[in-house]
Amino acid sequence: MSDATPDISPVPPETKDWTAVLDGGCAECGFDPDYDVRTTGDRARETVEAWNAALDRRGLTERPRPGTWSPLEYGCHVRDLCRVFRERLRLMLEEDDPVFPDWDQDAAAVQDRYNLQDPYEVSGQLAQELRATADAFDAVEEDRWERPGRRGDGKAFTVASFAKYFLHDVEHHLRADVRG
Repeated sequence: MSDATPDISPVPPETKDWTAVLDGGCAECGFDPDYDVRTTGDRARETVEAWNAALDRRGLTERPRPGTWSPLEYGCHVRDLCRVFRERLRLMLEEDDPVFPDWDQDAAAVQDRYNLQDPYEVSGQLAQELRATADAFDAVEEDRWERPGRRGDGKAFTVASFAKYFLHDVEHHLRADVRG
């Protein structure tokens, strides 16, 4: 790591509608949504080693450009994303068409001081959360993949499209933001 004090200032909020990747994939990271969603857990687990490696290098708290998170901040984000998605998946499986509680990822980064967290702890926590979320998707029964749920902005998902949205987030941040 560098000797510079890590930047913990807010980055501009994300405004892009990333749900578009569910139809057309993602040119930035190469994500193809036409995969068997029953492999979501396996694919999420496959990122654990790469995330561990990404969080074990110099310059971990350096932001590559203004308004962009550092690798450590992305690691914290994906760790927390796993927790949020696991809870939303639980809601979709247990309730009829739930509306998900809002989560402000940008506020979480500032409030939890992502760029000041211990990278070794984050790496272990991220691995644990990725595995737990992978297990949750593995446990989805065949007849449950079409159960609905919605974000607060009204965007509707099925468990299947939600799995794809989750996996894209995990893989995108690893490929395009942290290793890119």
